[in-house]
Amino acid sequence: MLPHTPATGPVTLGEGWTPLVHAKRLGHTVGLERLFIKDESHNPTNSFKARGLSAAVTVAHRLGTKTLSAPSAGNAANALAAYAAAANIDAKVYMPKDVKQPFIDECTLYGAEITLIDGLISDAGRIAKEHSDAHGWYDVSTLKEPYRVEGKKTMAYEIAEQLDWHWPDWMIYPTGGGTGIVGMWKACEELESLGWISPSERRPRMVSVQADGCAPIVRAFDAGSERATPWTNARTTADGLRVPQAIGDFLILRAIRESGGTALTASDADMISAMQEIGTTEGVSAAPEGGATLVALRTLLQNGTIASTDSVVLFNTGGALKYLEVLTPHP
Repeated sequence: MLPHTPATGPVTLGEGWTPLVHAKRLGHTVGLERLFIKDESHNPTNSFKARGLSAAVTVAHRLGTKTLSAPSAGNAANALAAYAAAANIDAKVYMPKDVKQPFIDECTLYGAEITLIDGLISDAGRIAKEHSDAHGWYDVSTLKEPYRVEGKKTMAYEIAEQLDWHWPDWMIYPTGGGTGIVGMWKACEELESLGWISPSERRPRMVSVQADGCAPIVRAFDAGSERATPWTNARTTADGLRVPQAIGDFLILRAIRESGGTALTASDADMISAMQEIGTTEGVSAAPEGGATLVALRTLLQNGTIASTDSVVLFNTGGALKYLEVLTPHP
């Protein structure tokens, strides 16, 4: 169910099979007995990006690629740098110049060539494409190649297995580029086709949560649009959510609507408070993006969208270590 690998096998650093934490104390606080956290911070390079880049670099290695490039808000750059190093392939990463320092440092650790851009990830993507086209590099930008989404879909495979081949009622996912939602919705269909989950079982309802300072998917969902217009003046401390235009916007919106899900926003202050609550209550190292899912859950419980009897999976897509500066107020 994954792309073909070279004769030497996949390029892997041990990604996947991350814990599905039954968050009992947090669940008691919000009024849910069946609340789970899919903790992607356990992946190599501390985020879910390891899954997609493992698949993409595996195929690039099979095809004999010499140089890989991609724009990133941080975590994807770290994952690309690590997997490229494991495959002995050069990596060129493009990030906004105001990205948090740990993301830059980790790329340096793996030997990637770093270009910092005055602008957002969309600007980094434009420049990365120009350089890739000029030099013949393999561009592994989100949804610019077909393999990262294949790696991301494994999150849904694992959740199904961890819940004894049943779906949760809800999956709440922090959405920047949105490859995870697209991949997991694809996995739902695949698991039914395989006969591992009955087609009669309701698929999980997908919830997209974005920062209120950068919410193109939420705005498009609320407007009933099939495509999202670019968000101007994107601002959020959650680097992974600072994506003003997702390449696969129509695929994200389609998955949300087909699943019967919804989309909503969270403020930076609420995200940070929630990431601390997840840490102090469950001992899970949550990034602000993970905190955003708890904010969304509370909103959906309060307005009656999610019932107290429902089962819910929150996605903590990365760890807190690269974001610790947000916990210290600046004058």
